[in-house]
Amino acid sequence: MNDIPRGLVFLPLGGSGEIGMNLNLYGYDDQWIMVDLGVSFADESIPGVDVYMADPAFIAARRDKLLGIILTHGHEDHLGAVAHLWPQLRVPVYATAFAAALLRPKLDEARLLGQVDLREVPVGGRIKLGPFTVDLVTVTHSLPEPNALAIRTPAGIILHTADWKLDPGPLLGPTADLETMRRLGDEGVLAVVGDSTNVFVPGTSGSEAAVRKSLIELLGRFTGRVAVACFASNVARLSSIAAAAAAHGRRVALAGRSLFKIDSAARALGLLDGVAPFIDDSDAESMRPDRVLYVCTGSQGEPRAALSRIATGAHAHVKLGQGDAAIFSSRIIPGNERAIYKMQNQLARLGVEIVTEKDHFVHVSGHPARGEIAELYGLLRPKIVVPTHGERRHLDEHAKYASSLGIERTIVVENGDMLWLGPGNPEILEKVPTGRLAVDGRRLVPMASTAIKERRRLAEEGGAVVTVVLDANSDQAADPQVSMLGLTDGIDEVSAQDRANLVDAVSDAIDAMPAAARRDDDKVREVARLAARRAVGESFGKRPMTQVHLVRL
Repeated sequence: MNDIPRGLVFLPLGGSGEIGMNLNLYGYDDQWIMVDLGVSFADESIPGVDVYMADPAFIAARRDKLLGIILTHGHEDHLGAVAHLWPQLRVPVYATAFAAALLRPKLDEARLLGQVDLREVPVGGRIKLGPFTVDLVTVTHSLPEPNALAIRTPAGIILHTADWKLDPGPLLGPTADLETMRRLGDEGVLAVVGDSTNVFVPGTSGSEAAVRKSLIELLGRFTGRVAVACFASNVARLSSIAAAAAAHGRRVALAGRSLFKIDSAARALGLLDGVAPFIDDSDAESMRPDRVLYVCTGSQGEPRAALSRIATGAHAHVKLGQGDAAIFSSRIIPGNERAIYKMQNQLARLGVEIVTEKDHFVHVSGHPARGEIAELYGLLRPKIVVPTHGERRHLDEHAKYASSLGIERTIVVENGDMLWLGPGNPEILEKVPTGRLAVDGRRLVPMASTAIKERRRLAEEGGAVVTVVLDANSDQAADPQVSMLGLTDGIDEVSAQDRANLVDAVSDAIDAMPAAARRDDDKVREVARLAARRAVGESFGKRPMTQVHLVRL
């Protein structure tokens, strides 16, 4: 790409035009800071992959100009990629205590704990990095210590909201620091780079305190076992669930590894003081049904999470059935509908009563609705609004709504759009190449890699393996042998005629080759591959991934 002009730019590599895997860059005179480094969770369309993340290639190539990584809060889509991508970046990482507590085990598991320069920043603290002075501004969200960033530069102040809301009763931690927002507005805010997740939702997002009251009332209706699924990082919700359980004489058992990690981090920081210790799900097996409440991972239908295993009867310690209830104290993240409904149907077949936010007040979002967005912009009075953290329809609506509130300029960018913010008029300078990296076992591989493409192809179309045996004269020494993967349930399902046609197709294609061509291994393999693929297509209506093993005697 061309040299970056002197001044201030914003460059998202992940999280703009999508929800998840946030990776944002701010540059001034070609010195850079990174805001967040997160993951997204894969679905069944990417076989063998659990998480993926934005490719940091643009900034990795300039890591000598990257001054640091600032994490706004502890959610996976904001910090989950650090342990995977830090070796490409090798700069200090800044986080408040709770986010740091969640990050350390990930670094330890990746054997990076002694290498990463992880610097804890106090709530409301300040970070100075080159031309950037970054103040952490307290907001509220669905976990402790969420922060907006007031990024001061010679070109002006940027307010990067990250994930936020204005909760009047957050239960854990203070309310949003509106006084600082007002002072920033008086000082003059050049631009807000803001969360778009709930821009279609009217009014306000609601209070965690109100959810607690509702959960206490709801739990009194049940006499059997109750499982509550929520986002593991929502410590305030864990506290509310514990309060509801205590009000009805129930003990809280945790089901899901991530819940124990969150519990450990929260208690170490005093965030669950006064909440009785949680017990392990195995300890609850012998308890009376009306004396136990399970908090489960898997609110989004993740196949390996606790609630999915309970729904299929595969959980080692938790069994639900007739007279029991499952409460989904969470919202459906777009794209997860199919997996969630499948799991809920499995639970219903067991006789479990399903309660969602459509049935009862069991959840409030951690993101701002339109009323909160309007209030924030009224305090900050920015010249420019740049929507982020949303799909394209969210970004467009956010820009339209901000304009209706009197914002002078709104600019929609997606991943890879380098936005010039000042001095002078804002404009998109160019499109930077972007990509995604998948965690594939112990490796990071591009989502566009041959391995991922072949795996998808095998999942969709099946596969065929052809073995061809040629003698010293390059003539066929035996009939080709064919094995099929994902096309039949066994050899008996392939008719004798279909198998004969397939073998004949490959054999005839090789016999038709000139003698000189049959001495070329690559040519023989390609002729056999195409012949087998055509024959399978005629028999099964598929175009399988086909490999040829060539044996020469």
